[in-house]
Amino acid sequence: MADRSVVWFRRDLRVADQPTFLAAAESDAALALFVLDPALTGPSGGARLNFLYGCLRELSGSLGDRLLVVEGDPVDVVPRIAEEVSAATVHVAADFGPYGAKRDEGVEKALADAGRELNRVGSPYAVAPGRVRKNDGDPFKVFTPFRRAWADHGWRGPADTSANTVRWMDPPKKGSVPIPDDVSVDAEFVEPGEKAALAAWAEFLDAAVDDYGDARNRPDKPGTSRMSAYLKYGCVHPRTLLADLARKRSESANTYRTEIAWREFYADILFQRPDSARKNYDRAFDALPVASDKEAYAKFDAWKEGRTGFPIVDAGMRQLRAEAWMHNRLRMIVASFLVKDLHLPWWWGARHFMQLLVDGDLASNQHGWQWTAGSGTDASPYFRVFNPVTQGEKFDPNGDYVRRFVPELRGIEGKAVHQPWKLPDGIPDGYPEPMVDHKAEREEALARYERVKAARR
Repeated sequence: MADRSVVWFRRDLRVADQPTFLAAAESDAALALFVLDPALTGPSGGARLNFLYGCLRELSGSLGDRLLVVEGDPVDVVPRIAEEVSAATVHVAADFGPYGAKRDEGVEKALADAGRELNRVGSPYAVAPGRVRKNDGDPFKVFTPFRRAWADHGWRGPADTSANTVRWMDPPKKGSVPIPDDVSVDAEFVEPGEKAALAAWAEFLDAAVDDYGDARNRPDKPGTSRMSAYLKYGCVHPRTLLADLARKRSESANTYRTEIAWREFYADILFQRPDSARKNYDRAFDALPVASDKEAYAKFDAWKEGRTGFPIVDAGMRQLRAEAWMHNRLRMIVASFLVKDLHLPWWWGARHFMQLLVDGDLASNQHGWQWTAGSGTDASPYFRVFNPVTQGEKFDPNGDYVRRFVPELRGIEGKAVHQPWKLPDGIPDGYPEPMVDHKAEREEALARYERVKAARR
């Protein structure tokens, strides 16, 4: 039994820079395993499922079609598979999320009961959650000092691995299931898999990284890397990106490195406070009045459909449906509108995002929403209320982004597209009137915030 092992893939669907392979290479043979866990696939939207299935097909091909795919509760399935192939050890990249950590504890116990071991090797992060701490040992609650400590801590270089690093065994046929066929979705999103990830990253490094600092805020321009879905499923590891960025001298490369640090900060915060996935990180915000009546749900539906009457908001929400992705600047704009113009709970919007986003990552999504709502760590001040008109005019100055996703407004030239209600002939047919008066709702948001301030006294 000591000469065989299992590599259990989760959020590390690649063959390069794969520490679990180095651990598995010490055994005579290893089984490649992926478990379709209903607890994870059930809540996933169609885009995220299709991306996952595409990644699995490519991974299996890279391993000579020797990836065993099974379905069920990993606490039951993984120990059974390990027993069937007489494996002493199951190698995994550590999972620090609320569900993943609990699942792995269950698997570890079941393996140990049978005399086997769960071996955690690496994680989906350059620096694993829980490792960056203040001098007194307490966790960070503010991003900037975390980023400094994170950079000072440093990270290992990419692991030198390939599919040939490990002697893969042929998987048993009993209990295996085929990788599912894609489900029907309307969205068109980035190509899945490790090869596509590395190609997209190489193109970004060559053509866009040096302008990233400015272009990243312009949804009308191709200024972002679109690496988020690949990082979500580990088609590429952040330390690979960081190693390439280290060879760049531009300030924009440093800005991109800071964005990676934000991802790791939010993972660390969720590790500290698993409850913040569903509840306010700042519990004083529990006192904030939010709407939840029938009218609130009608407003929520209009927001989801991109029918608010504010062009930049509607363009963002329609991009989400069309591409299963949304530009980060727009994520902030549409979140601010939901929370501070419509006075709806941030978790409604966060849940909608997780249902549609191909890159839906619990830590980044939930804490990104809380940053905008004001209830999170290091959050945007609650009194900062994005004006959807001025945000549109600033970050989509010619209106190209709005016209791309809101066809009713394609006949309007220039930045006038951001205020169609001011056109001499009125709003074009088929496009709605603004659903709220932004100035009035901003004042209402600030008045509601007084309840939060009172809760802190």
